[in-house]
Amino acid sequence: MANILVTALCVSGMILAMLYQMYLNPLMKLFGVFHTVQTFGLEESSCKKIPELQACEKIVLHQPSGILYLACSSLESRTNWIPAMERFNAQGRSDNDYVATFDPNTLKITRLEFKNFNSDQPISVHGMDVVPSAFHADELYVYLVNHRTPPAGQDATVVGADSVIELFKTTVSSKRLTHLRTIRDPTIITPNDVSGQADGKGFFFTNDHGMKTGFARDLRDILFSTSSVGYCHLDRGCKVAASGLMHGNGIVKAPSNDTIYVGSAVGAKIIVFERQANDSLLMTETTPTGHPIDNLSVDSDGTIWAAAFPKSLAVIEHMKNSSYLSPVSALKIYANSGSNLIYGEKHKVEKVFEDDGRIVSGSTSVVHDSERNLLFMHGVTASYLTMCHI
Repeated sequence: MANILVTALCVSGMILAMLYQMYLNPLMKLFGVFHTVQTFGLEESSCKKIPELQACEKIVLHQPSGILYLACSSLESRTNWIPAMERFNAQGRSDNDYVATFDPNTLKITRLEFKNFNSDQPISVHGMDVVPSAFHADELYVYLVNHRTPPAGQDATVVGADSVIELFKTTVSSKRLTHLRTIRDPTIITPNDVSGQADGKGFFFTNDHGMKTGFARDLRDILFSTSSVGYCHLDRGCKVAASGLMHGNGIVKAPSNDTIYVGSAVGAKIIVFERQANDSLLMTETTPTGHPIDNLSVDSDGTIWAAAFPKSLAVIEHMKNSSYLSPVSALKIYANSGSNLIYGEKHKVEKVFEDDGRIVSGSTSVVHDSERNLLFMHGVTASYLTMCHI
């Protein structure tokens, strides 16, 4: 009997050790349990905080003008209504979400007016893309994730958000966003971010989860990689372009070709896709980032920038209380020209800065203006926009 007990304990110990090495230890590293934040790369004297802009989940740079576009809410609303984080208190969400522009030269902020947006409820913004038109140089298409509440009588904690993609049109100097179309489709499940086309008709988007709600939602995504990328065209409808992702988040298109980059938050990697003739995506590369990442952007040099979380558990606390400091990293991903390229490492990842939250806190977007040497950072529950000269 004693021998059986000893054997059982030994086997149990071996199983637990294997589980620790295979699952628990990697997850602890992923969430930054063992990571010591090293503050470097930013000088506080070179940075300016813009507290008039709060809770802006996504920022997009219009490179020719240097104007920044931001999808913003209020800090109170974000604590109640973020479907990506399963916050479904519809009564506590804002009815004044907005898109703003910010001019770094004059520090002028302009809240854009929604025109012809005939909705039965206020907009709830999240991911966004701003794309210069292929037809008119001054015209811009704005693709916006809108997390609507479900129809009356339905509980959002049970059925999730009624998420759609909104399409607007504007010009660089305009103070208005003219609504063109609301796109609702079964493939638009849990949209997080969107990457639009210059023709104003097509866009790719990420579903950060495979189901809208439920206790097993995050677990299913980690174990079975249920996240996906979808594609919609106003004339041809929507389809799944790529599946089997782990918590797909930010998405951005290369400026000069049909390469699509998708950030995997829990997977801590960037997935590189090539668009096919039928609008599906073929995965060609994965680049580990070392930290969970959120939104992506591409500067005029073709360099990818990613907002990363060196302490993911701090992000959760920050989303509960915006005054709680959440460390932030900015990653720069660029084409590898080194000798290890022959081993298949096509991209290099460089951590440009890391901050403990005193200069930058809770950023979900990092945008680099390479022509003006400016770096912009903001987040879904951040208390201010940060602009740094670098």
